[in-house]
Amino acid sequence: MSKALERREKLRSDLILAAERMIAGRGLSGLKTRDLAREIGCANGAVYNLVEDMDELILRVGSRTLLRLDEALSTAEGAGEPSPQETLVRIAITYCDFAAENLQLWRALFEHRMEAGKLVPDWSAADQMQLFRHIHKPLTALLPKRSPEELGITARSLFSAVHGMVALGLEQKLVAVPLPALREEIAGLVHAMIDGLIARAERSHAAAAP
Repeated sequence: MSKALERREKLRSDLILAAERMIAGRGLSGLKTRDLAREIGCANGAVYNLVEDMDELILRVGSRTLLRLDEALSTAEGAGEPSPQETLVRIAITYCDFAAENLQLWRALFEHRMEAGKLVPDWSAADQMQLFRHIHKPLTALLPKRSPEELGITARSLFSAVHGMVALGLEQKLVAVPLPALREEIAGLVHAMIDGLIARAERSHAAAAP
């Protein structure tokens, strides 16, 4: 690799790390090109020689956040009782804890909107979707008769329920919930949802039996 390419790659890495620090400290709305350029020591316009636009920069930071979340969920999977239901509870609580500990970076994952007419690139969409494997695997064990498509919908529904509780529970306004209480409520929600899904599957199986 030439010296020029090495310098560009270093500046690009520095830019993504600087954007990550800025979002973590100020939130997504505090991300400013001029401040980024000053921090990494380049001209303001040079930022767009390193990334296509602000959408790409924010998505690159988001991928770093998702990677750390992925690592946390992987650790949670093997950190306790191996039953699928308890695994899902640990995953949900770990998601809550990660959001609380990385609040602005976590919020940025959902606050960011692509420029009008642009689609999320494949590499970013893949980074997002791979996290569902943490939910999909235990659900497969709990609901073996469901098709992959049905399990995918169930996984997204379970995530949506937990995410909604986390988002509202961590809201720093009237609805904020103390973290220990929020963790307990999330565990109760996951248990209730899984119990309900299993009971419904058993009723359907019984009704279909000759």
